[in-house]
Amino acid sequence: MRSDPKKLLTRHQKLIHSELLKVESHVQRASGDWIINTVMVTGSTVPFRFKRKQQYRDLTGARVNLTYYISSECVAGLAVDVFNVVRIKIS
Repeated sequence: MRSDPKKLLTRHQKLIHSELLKVESHVQRASGDWIINTVMVTGSTVPFRFKRKQQYRDLTGARVNLTYYISSECVAGLAVDVFNVVRIKIS
């Protein structure tokens, strides 16, 4: 079953959907049973993060559609903005 971004956006008002974003870098690291993926896109200084049980293929240089929400986390006493990805799809 594939998720439709329009349905997600109407159901959850705080979600943001962006299309055709170019990935500058993609890093994967293990955290327990999960693989944390961090994606940086052209024109943004805030990282996009998502978790998977298995490694994901390298997205560097790819165009992606992202559905995400904004959150912040505390790193060394400083608040840092992070985009948590709900849905990622290669364009």
